[in-house]
Amino acid sequence: MAPGHVAYGLRAQYGLIVAPETVMAWERGEISPTSTELTALAGVLWCSPGELLAEPVTLREHRMSRGLAVEELSRRIGLEANAYQKMEDTGRWKGNERQSAALATVLGLTLAQFVTATGKHEELAELLRSAVTTRWQAYVKPLGKLLPIPRAHLERVLELLHADYQSRMVATLSWGTGGGEAGSGDAGREFLADIVDRFWNLAGGAA
Repeated sequence: MAPGHVAYGLRAQYGLIVAPETVMAWERGEISPTSTELTALAGVLWCSPGELLAEPVTLREHRMSRGLAVEELSRRIGLEANAYQKMEDTGRWKGNERQSAALATVLGLTLAQFVTATGKHEELAELLRSAVTTRWQAYVKPLGKLLPIPRAHLERVLELLHADYQSRMVATLSWGTGGGEAGSGDAGREFLADIVDRFWNLAGGAA
């Protein structure tokens, strides 16, 4: 279908006035259709909204790939539509633990996708760095608020991460003075730089 044919279908079937030039801009990725336009476009092209999107990253993209309106998603996770819309627009999720778990379930998000979509990656990395270098038990509660993950599983993952970090530090320090100290610093920095990936490997992908 040429852009003109798509524009005609949007107008004839859904009452949306969209210029062929706009359809071409969608194809080139220069602008994005609204939720309404995406749903209508999928109808015109006989496919699902998710098939028109690249790998979703933001909350909006995940919601649209599931074909959910803001009102429907908000109702299912227990939020007012306006409150959810503000979080989606800003990319900063502020829901509570129950709402976070519901969001991950409804949108089918892995833990990594949840953290990226809700803008929590840097906060997660900072909490994990603190957990492995100090007392991990003190970070179970703040991490539990951040992630939709069972507490017992989270505790086990943090304990393993902490033990792994500490064992690496002890091993490098045992190499001796001078070179051992440099090795210790390098090992610690490398471990902390990859802390989020290590966390995903231990926690598993599912939220």
